[in-house]
Amino acid sequence: MNGLVKEGSIGEVLFKSQIITEHELRAALEAQKASGCRVGEALVRMGVVTQEDIDWALANQLNIPYVRLKKENIDPAAVEKVPAQLARRHSLCPVVLIGTELSVAMADPLNKEAIEELSRVSGCHINISVGLIREIREMHEILYGPDVTHPELGFTSGQFSANILAAVNADLTGAMLLNHLLLRVVQQKFAAVALQPLGDQVRIVARSGHKCTELGRLAITHYARLTERIRRLSGLPAEGEGAANGVMKFLWQGKKIPFQALLLAGDGGDYVTLRLHTVAPQLNTMDDLGLTPRQHDDLKGLTAAREGLILFAGRSAEERSRLIDLFLDSCDHADRTVLLIGDRLGRGRSRFPRLASVRCSADDSAAVIGAAMEHDPDTLVIEDVTDLRTFIAASKAVMRGKLVVAGMSQASKGEVLKQLIYLIQKNYLIPTHVRGVVSSRCVLLLCPECKERYTPAPGELAALRLAAGERGYFRPAGCPACEQTGYRGKKYLLDVIRFDKDLLEALEMIRNSDEVVRYLRESGFRGIAEEGAELLERGEITPGEYVASILL
Repeated sequence: MNGLVKEGSIGEVLFKSQIITEHELRAALEAQKASGCRVGEALVRMGVVTQEDIDWALANQLNIPYVRLKKENIDPAAVEKVPAQLARRHSLCPVVLIGTELSVAMADPLNKEAIEELSRVSGCHINISVGLIREIREMHEILYGPDVTHPELGFTSGQFSANILAAVNADLTGAMLLNHLLLRVVQQKFAAVALQPLGDQVRIVARSGHKCTELGRLAITHYARLTERIRRLSGLPAEGEGAANGVMKFLWQGKKIPFQALLLAGDGGDYVTLRLHTVAPQLNTMDDLGLTPRQHDDLKGLTAAREGLILFAGRSAEERSRLIDLFLDSCDHADRTVLLIGDRLGRGRSRFPRLASVRCSADDSAAVIGAAMEHDPDTLVIEDVTDLRTFIAASKAVMRGKLVVAGMSQASKGEVLKQLIYLIQKNYLIPTHVRGVVSSRCVLLLCPECKERYTPAPGELAALRLAAGERGYFRPAGCPACEQTGYRGKKYLLDVIRFDKDLLEALEMIRNSDEVVRYLRESGFRGIAEEGAELLERGEITPGEYVASILL
């Protein structure tokens, strides 16, 4: 076929077996390009082949036997080795038992989890063949009787074909549903898919830009098993309270595409969002942040501080703590005692003792800081001093001549300055004790290979608070170079404010955060806002990313 399809593919197997013609194969390939479906699925939709033909071709492609199931051909001894619940959950059917060799027919012969469980439960060596999902389910009814628990996964949708729905609902583990949802994200270039528990059912929604598309509804019956699978694949504990996130891999066209899994405990189960994962840059030193000369000089000046308060602000506690670790790696700690307070700290090259976690009440956090001061450290590094009582305890350490490096959850330099002015006015902080403030934001950079220019609708521009004009805006598309994510990575943007004599005098006179920010800009300060605007101007970030990560 002159390279029309890959050798050994289902298309080639069907063609060489004279089940389809070259003309039908070309039509299926065109349908595949248009809709993103698989060649076999396109052929079934076109009415050229049946699902049986596809299953036969799959068995041929994998060099696995293909069997047609009939009651009279089923060995009762084999049935006794396979529990009904296991057979239904993994869509498999026992066929024959010879000694310790158990042969079974499976709808998904690549389901290693099912094979391992069956081998463990039966105590046999498992031989696999491919069977029709329809016939496997018919055998379940004949061999085991009606499923009085819940015979199907309970997924309904107008977005998937009947064959896919049947296969998805027959797999009570949720593995097939998860695969089809991730495949839909990649093929349709959705930004994310969300699983939203609604009491007796789960709404599954895909998002693209500001538009949501409902992909289907799932019965709540087996939802816990699906979220447990997502947690396991993402490296998360089987159960958890609050928020959790991890990364799972989805194999598509021979490539492992990373997905970020975000879970939030809610009524009826976890609220789950799955989105294509873009890796942040590897940070080994401060220089990896791509600092400007002024930022580099200001940070270098802060690393020389021997006393006072240095604050690291940002939304993400993980990112704040990582920046603090990088900062500590750049400092000279010779002849100095350093104590860390916080679980997320201490992952840099420098090794320091770390005290008990402060993820407790503000009173307990303040008590830990007070107790640490009894040991007379030179430098105290605190993960989070956002709470007032914790900040006051840290401020007392500064007043005793210590260097305190601490994190705050404020998202911007304006918010940090506003908080500092308030603390100064309440006499909780002496202005001259402040050495500097470092705040950070992380933005997604568009893939230069596939980003596409577009003109946002007036409503979108208004919602994003952007002016209409001739400026070109760009959005992600997805290509092999970026593993279909539409992005080439992340970039950290920094505000580095060093409190020198001039700034401290301005702070005393102005006492208004907006005016202080204006003063900084007039003094030539360049930080997150300015860099973000330049990235948007150059088409390296989307308008939505600019607003969400820079302005808000």
